[in-house]
Amino acid sequence: MRDWDWDGFFGYLFNLYLFEGALTTLGLTIVAIVGGLVVGCLLSLLRLSGYRPLALLAQGYIWLFRGTPLLVQLIIIYTGLPQIGIKFSVTESALIGLVLNEAAYLAEIIRGGILGVSVGQGKAGLALGLNSAQVMIHIVLPQAIRIVIPALGNSVNGLLKMTSITSVISMEELLRRTQILIQEKFLVLELFSVAAIYYLLMTSLWDLAQRRIERHFGRAYNAVTISDAR
Repeated sequence: MRDWDWDGFFGYLFNLYLFEGALTTLGLTIVAIVGGLVVGCLLSLLRLSGYRPLALLAQGYIWLFRGTPLLVQLIIIYTGLPQIGIKFSVTESALIGLVLNEAAYLAEIIRGGILGVSVGQGKAGLALGLNSAQVMIHIVLPQAIRIVIPALGNSVNGLLKMTSITSVISMEELLRRTQILIQEKFLVLELFSVAAIYYLLMTSLWDLAQRRIERHFGRAYNAVTISDAR
């Protein structure tokens, strides 16, 4: 039975190779959440549109990507699509898979936020002479953002950890680089512990940022509420 290797643990705790892997994880998360928000917002608007074929198309997309594992989606994109002549690099496959998958979940979050805004708000905007697009951009979406911020924050937290799944297609993010080092150094528990600390640090920092964002928007809303009450 091998003893815990403290030198190996502390040596890789501040290892540049793993640090770069953590930066790759952050990069995947940022691109996936931004892309997911863009696609998710479009999907939510299609679902809420009065045009049934588009609403059904968006609903089918959400059903498909929420109903199948991200792991399966990544494998299809990276190893399945080349069989029909569509080939993406490892990075492209990872980003496409993460964006498409995240968009399906964010679409429902955004749709819930939009539905959470009082119908009277939209009617008031129309009464003031705004068209439907202006009502959505200037009245509904700003209020919906405040509603969905907690859920969006949780999505970012989950996405930070979910990027580890891209290691199955050899994306060299934090987990993949940890596995490569384990194969070379045989420090299984030590290196996985280091990776866990990196993930815990990133999610903890995001948790602090999320709380500040929620306080900021909550303070603005509370100020309006108090002003209206007076």
